[in-house]
Amino acid sequence: MRMTIEFWGETFQANMLIGCIGGFIIAVAASLGGFGGGPFVVPMMTVIMGLPIYVVVGSSLLAIFFNTLMASSRFYFFGQTDLLLFAIMAIGAVSAGFIAPRISKRLSPIWVKRVAVIGCTYLSLKLIGVLP
Repeated sequence: MRMTIEFWGETFQANMLIGCIGGFIIAVAASLGGFGGGPFVVPMMTVIMGLPIYVVVGSSLLAIFFNTLMASSRFYFFGQTDLLLFAIMAIGAVSAGFIAPRISKRLSPIWVKRVAVIGCTYLSLKLIGVLP
């Protein structure tokens, strides 16, 4: 079962069965482990499903948008939101959403993946306390 995706004049095909099974396994593991599945969904979509990173990032952001919206609204109603910081971050996020795909489309996909791996490695080392 293949789905055809058209993005910026290019056409890609993705195996939806692999996406559904992989997404289900990642969701179960994330629920059992208490962590977000994003760091696993993005590699699955790029490496296993063969989609380009600039399509995957947008899809991943859309997937977490509703969860983030609900969590943010709860924090707001509990009075734990800095609206100025929120506005600044929202402007930056929307701007980056338009600019980043254009930049990554001009770069070699391997370099985009390498930068992502460096970022994830740095973050994981920071989270487990190896880096200050």
